[in-house]
Amino acid sequence: MAEAVWRIIRREGLEGVSVRRVAEEAGMSLGSLRHYFDSQSALLAFSMRLVAERIKKRIQSLPQDGDLRENIEALIGQIVPLDDERLAESQIWIAFSTFALTEPGLRPLSREIHDALRDMFRNIFESLVEAQRLKPGLDTELEAKRFHALVDGLLLHGVIAPEALRAEEIAGIIARHLDSLLVR
Repeated sequence: MAEAVWRIIRREGLEGVSVRRVAEEAGMSLGSLRHYFDSQSALLAFSMRLVAERIKKRIQSLPQDGDLRENIEALIGQIVPLDDERLAESQIWIAFSTFALTEPGLRPLSREIHDALRDMFRNIFESLVEAQRLKPGLDTELEAKRFHALVDGLLLHGVIAPEALRAEEIAGIIARHLDSLLVR
């Protein structure tokens, strides 16, 4: 069902998402779907939670036994549009976040996901500090925010103009940013 929502959003934007349209897309009866979702907001929240869960599962399944830098690049790679699956998730995230600005019922979930990402970047920098991998004199709180903003921007650019910012360029920009922060 969430996949039906995603297909509609990718094809038609949020305007195309309605309980009726999702039921049609999923091949379900309207009554069956309304039993679980009574509004567009409920469908979007469900779909966004599923995106967040998918990303979380991928991150949790990453091996943590390699180089810290490689682990960070792999972690960030799970949230930027490096393939069709992550592009679709990024499109959903942007559509959801935009819609949540004007839909009070979705703001808490949007903020929850944003805060989880912010915490992930803080944790990355705590790990780098603990491993003594950061260049001296860096403000770790500021650098965590800057890295978060960079990744958000790459995600946005990767969705808006994927032909202008290819996956390998996104990965390269992330690597170069890490080069600017880490001691060798």
